Amino acid sequence: MPRAKPDPTDRSITAGSDFLHLDVGAAPSGGRADWLAGRLRAAIADGRVPLGARLPATRVLADELGVSRGVVVEAYQRLTEEGHVAGRGRAGTVVVAAPAAAPLAPVTPAPPPPEALFVPTPGVEIFDALRTAPARIDLSPGVPDLAAFPRAAWLRGERAVLRRLDAAALGYGDPRGAPALRLAVAQRLARTRGIRVEADEVVVVAGVSQALGLLAQVLHDEGVHTVAVEDPGSLGVRQHLRNWRLDTPPVPVDGHGVRVDALAAAGHPAVLLTPAHQFPTGVVLHGDRRRRLRDWARDGGLVLEDDYDAEHRYDRPPVPALRAALPERVWYTGSVSKLLAPALRVGWVLAPPRQRDALVAAKRMADLGNAVLPQLVLAELMSSGDLDRHLRLLRRRHVRRRDAMIRAVARHLPGATVHGAAAGLHLTVTYPAGPPDVVLAAEALRRGVKTQPLSWHAQRPYPAGLVLGYAAIAPGEIEEGVAVLGAVLRGR
Repeated sequence: MPRAKPDPTDRSITAGSDFLHLDVGAAPSGGRADWLAGRLRAAIADGRVPLGARLPATRVLADELGVSRGVVVEAYQRLTEEGHVAGRGRAGTVVVAAPAAAPLAPVTPAPPPPEALFVPTPGVEIFDALRTAPARIDLSPGVPDLAAFPRAAWLRGERAVLRRLDAAALGYGDPRGAPALRLAVAQRLARTRGIRVEADEVVVVAGVSQALGLLAQVLHDEGVHTVAVEDPGSLGVRQHLRNWRLDTPPVPVDGHGVRVDALAAAGHPAVLLTPAHQFPTGVVLHGDRRRRLRDWARDGGLVLEDDYDAEHRYDRPPVPALRAALPERVWYTGSVSKLLAPALRVGWVLAPPRQRDALVAAKRMADLGNAVLPQLVLAELMSSGDLDRHLRLLRRRHVRRRDAMIRAVARHLPGATVHGAAAGLHLTVTYPAGPPDVVLAAEALRRGVKTQPLSWHAQRPYPAGLVLGYAAIAPGEIEEGVAVLGAVLRGR
């Protein structure tokens, strides 16, 4: 009996023991979904799984690999969010887009040796240099899970925006930002941060870094040339403020947050704080310190509130923003850099009423306002609920990776103390004995693991330690990276 000819339009891929030669035994413990998503992504990129092909049903592939269906569902969901596959009902999960091919690498000079990067007092170029330094495992703090960017939701939002966009919206607009985004931000801040604010009070900026520059200009015009900073506190923030000719004297931070008594005794006119999740220690500003800070501000002090990592919390209830209780004396700034991607360059600022016009004037002269299309798409994600769904996904993933890092530290860095585990995208680890943290970080980079020494973020003497990011790293790589740190610390 003659065989039926195969239908040339059938692009399905049947599962089997030879499908992509997948060997689940190669998957890291606790990271099977990440591993499977990576293998599928690579196969789509190199054409082994072509555009239009149907992936195996989740139950079938899970059975063939000997894993739970949840592992396959999560891997497919990841590829869906990245825009590589799409669910087509009865037609199954179909490959719709391949990852962009990496551009040819330009000829660049050899990177500097690790000891040249990890100096006790780094210059303003250090973060650019560190980002480009090659490493097998990157445990740098402040790096979100960029692979999780919700591409499908962003594309839906972009299509929705362009369908209804009036041509006039493509011209020069309000330097404060697109009204739709300012309204969405105002509503989100009221719901999640306890801040009641009108949309007209929101100024959209190109991230927290631009917010600091605009703020510095306003303060200079008012005769304020000093902004105290937390110690330890972000080296990058300190560099930004100094670039705008502001002095940044340190105010100590302890287990309850900034020492308000030291701030008041020093007589500084303004202070920059990360009260929801202090960088780098992870401390939440204690209630008593909040009350004392309000008293200090009512006596004439000015608070610059960077709502750093406020949404990335796991084991503790939310705390309201300082701005919610003291709008007359608090500048407030936030962004989506750690929630979506730094490359979007979208954030927002709330200025005290008396300084709002000066802020808008500074923004107008800086750039006439942010690009409007990303603002409108972000407003769409906020109003549709897509941003909240993305945050819930990230929280689940971050908890798994944070727990993996805590276990790895306990296993490979005995005697070390973990700080700031209840929220954020990083842990800070201090150790009682061993080499200076810049030496430890340099040797770790020599062995292929990138991190940051805690001493970079302190202006006064402080215990040696490391600031370790976990948000963008699979659990297996976290384990391997911390094992390298432990070997260096033990002198092996």
